[in-house]
Amino acid sequence: MEMPEPVVETDLEGLELINRGKVRDMYAVDDRLLIVTTDRISAYDSVLGSAIPWKGKVLTTLTEFWLDFLSAVTMNHLLTTDVGQMGPEVERHADVLAGRTMLVKKADVLPVECVVRGYLAGSGWRSYKEDRTVCGIELPKKLKRAGKLPEPIFTPATKAEEGHDENISFERACELVGEETMSELRRLSLELYAKARDYAAERGIIIADTKFEFGRDEDGKLMLIDEALTPDSSRFWPADQYKPGKAQPSFDKQFLRDYLDKIKFDRTPPAPPLPAEIVQKTRRKYIEAYTRLTGKDFAWD
Repeated sequence: MEMPEPVVETDLEGLELINRGKVRDMYAVDDRLLIVTTDRISAYDSVLGSAIPWKGKVLTTLTEFWLDFLSAVTMNHLLTTDVGQMGPEVERHADVLAGRTMLVKKADVLPVECVVRGYLAGSGWRSYKEDRTVCGIELPKKLKRAGKLPEPIFTPATKAEEGHDENISFERACELVGEETMSELRRLSLELYAKARDYAAERGIIIADTKFEFGRDEDGKLMLIDEALTPDSSRFWPADQYKPGKAQPSFDKQFLRDYLDKIKFDRTPPAPPLPAEIVQKTRRKYIEAYTRLTGKDFAWD
């Protein structure tokens, strides 16, 4: 099957563009926010020179699934993903927006990323090798790469508009948003991770780690925002191939990072374009993550 053309950037006549991030374009719709997830893909804090067709639809539909599944744990910002319910100024762009768009409540975004790790991978593994800690949390000796932690740990990071996010200690995060708020974010994040981890395990997927973002609504209440438990924000490993002590096969961006490491990308923008084979394999991995986790066929495949 021939790959569809990716949506790399949007320009929605009649709507006010307020931000264009690495992956998402955001527009104002009255007192709400329109989040359009494009097919851009980033790695090592660089937007790559090739997009992944339908990636934005995978991220949006999977986020919608998780926000509904986790709604008993905490409220979230999602109002609808139905473009037909977003008003005429949005609906006129339905050919571009269908499947990749969320209408959400505006939020006062908290300047920390709430990372939960159940396994030792990525920057957590690198930090552990240096001094046996991750974000100031001391861990047992002799843990292996990709090894399961005795219990999940909460490891916040700063949110960077440009450049690298930075892992920080819980104490440093408290200085940014307050101890009471951080304690609640830690409780919510660990509860969200545990519920998602147990669900995914029943479907043969290990959620090694993930990242949540939170904000406050107009009444000051905490709510889950942005994407949730997608291949962009999480590490998904097939449980039947799991072997600690080495890098794991995955349904997420790690495949792409491994390719960039192989070609010795120096992690300095601009990032190179991707071969068609890598684009297609990445696309298939994202779609497989969706179908495995939701138990549904991907509507556009």
